[in-house]
Amino acid sequence: MSDRTEARRLEIAESLAAVRERLATACAAAGRDPSEVRLIAVTKTFPASDAALLIDLGQSDLAENREQEASAKADELRELRPEAPVRWHMVGRLQRNKAKSVVRWAAEVQSVDSTRLADALAKAVHTAREDGTRAEPLDVMVQASIDGDPERGGCPLPDLATLADHVALSGDLHLLGIMAVAPLTMAPNEAFERLADAARRVRDDHPEAAELSSGMSADLEQAIAHGATSVRVGTALLGGRRLASP
Repeated sequence: MSDRTEARRLEIAESLAAVRERLATACAAAGRDPSEVRLIAVTKTFPASDAALLIDLGQSDLAENREQEASAKADELRELRPEAPVRWHMVGRLQRNKAKSVVRWAAEVQSVDSTRLADALAKAVHTAREDGTRAEPLDVMVQASIDGDPERGGCPLPDLATLADHVALSGDLHLLGIMAVAPLTMAPNEAFERLADAARRVRDDHPEAAELSSGMSADLEQAIAHGATSVRVGTALLGGRRLASP
């Protein structure tokens, strides 16, 4: 290992320990067991070598928000760590024409915000299962729009139950729960309280859809206080974003 790689490993290890401590502290404050909250490391704009270092440090849940970058990075990581138990998550907005590609590398898509996208993913999964390139259904979350802003993506809260019903009927998709991003124009506690109420309504009809993915580097404590079972952390682990590839 080069000196530069070792220095980066130590930097990431320190950041990972700090984030895990934040999770533990937040869970204690909320009266929750830290094992109830999954840490997902968002590696967007960072190289596969950073993803490999996270894997070496025991962080197996990784996420991307651009399909093109993610596909290439997943391939590279597979070469760097061929035996690694990595679980890739798609957490960004996804175009329907990328469904076939995303089901090739993603274990989980957290950004399903329409029935049309759900159908495209289901079709892609069905084809992949028939040709032997995928063995199991795709785990998905329906993405909620807490403030209803169409520019930010997500399904408006009043329509969330209908979307969840649609996903649950698919034999090629497995409904895990709900994902959302707190709007910048809303206080995190208010946003996550609204989201928790919406998640409870979905669980009334789909008790197995118990996952709630919310909270990022700046607001993970508030998300955990309102029931988050996954937090998506990038900056606090890897630093400020590098320029994305074109």
